[in-house]
Amino acid sequence: MKDHERPPARPVRLSLFRSLWYRSHTEARDDAEAGRSITMPVRIGAPPLLQVLRRLSIALLVLAITTLIVYADHDGYNDNSDGSVSLLDAAYYATVTLSTTGYGDITPVSDTARLINILLITPLRVLFLIILVGTTLEVLTERTRQQVRIHRWRVRTSGHIVVVGYGTKGRHAVQTLVGKGISKDQIVIVDAQRKSALAAGDDGLVSVTGDATRSETLVKAEVQNASRVIVAPQRDETAALVTLTARQLNRRATIVVAAREDENVPLLKQSGADTVVTSSSSAGRLLGVSIVSPTVAQTLENLMTLGSGLDLIERPVSRAEVGEEPRSCADLIVAVVRGKQFLDYADPRLARLQSGDRVITVSRAAPAADEQESFT
Repeated sequence: MKDHERPPARPVRLSLFRSLWYRSHTEARDDAEAGRSITMPVRIGAPPLLQVLRRLSIALLVLAITTLIVYADHDGYNDNSDGSVSLLDAAYYATVTLSTTGYGDITPVSDTARLINILLITPLRVLFLIILVGTTLEVLTERTRQQVRIHRWRVRTSGHIVVVGYGTKGRHAVQTLVGKGISKDQIVIVDAQRKSALAAGDDGLVSVTGDATRSETLVKAEVQNASRVIVAPQRDETAALVTLTARQLNRRATIVVAAREDENVPLLKQSGADTVVTSSSSAGRLLGVSIVSPTVAQTLENLMTLGSGLDLIERPVSRAEVGEEPRSCADLIVAVVRGKQFLDYADPRLARLQSGDRVITVSRAAPAADEQESFT
């Protein structure tokens, strides 16, 4: 049985605490494999000097709090040198206690002081030690944190968009999605090249490294819970296998596929694609238009390029537009989707707009520069 014909593996969704406390051999293997293949967005940490100063400040704060706690009950402590505990003695006791030095010259003698040592001083001592060895703990817990991040992402991911292929077509598709207001948290990249997956992580996207024609790879991308899938590999035969596998894993998702040749469109639709965009024929038509009318070609390029001046958008008809003629609306309406019918601007049934219509308009939108900078 071929890989794309295998029944999808059902992922085990464990609670976060259970995954940290106990994992079977299968779960441990899956987590290890996920850690190697799934790349999470890079988090920008504080500079090393700032981290050291921050930890030093927290340590001094813990020391000050401990000093105040001891001094507030200084009558419950005994100093072997003079019998009384001053503020300086309280600071000295806090220092040697938090550092676990403990010379024994100042000791709690009352029940209250000993109870405070048990309930407050001891936790503060542990916190102080954690702060001091924080760098070492970060190194030791880095792998655990990564597994926790991946586990939380896999549990929460649903209704997202999976983009197979992070080449030129995949990058521009993601750029358009982000420009249309879709959060990067809702986009997952799948690419066989580790370099492309790392580039997606640098762009703030979750990526999965692996062969998208295999169901195991798409399961890692949670394609079974995705709402939309974009298939944009380099070869049409790869696109057909990916589409077939994705449709087998998810019967409800909308699948859009990029193809190079028109003759492969029927095969891709039989594989489960809802929409097939042919890159070579589209480029050829644009070349022909550019020769005949360069300005028309420039207008088409503006319509297809987000933030270049003119954008094609689809939106629901507003309450004020219901009952109006399309030509009387403020936006330039070029088509209307009514139910399952697509009506262009010249269709006689478009005499009046109706409630529930979705209009396709040409509008001038401000470029989303802050969203596009990360892809440049």
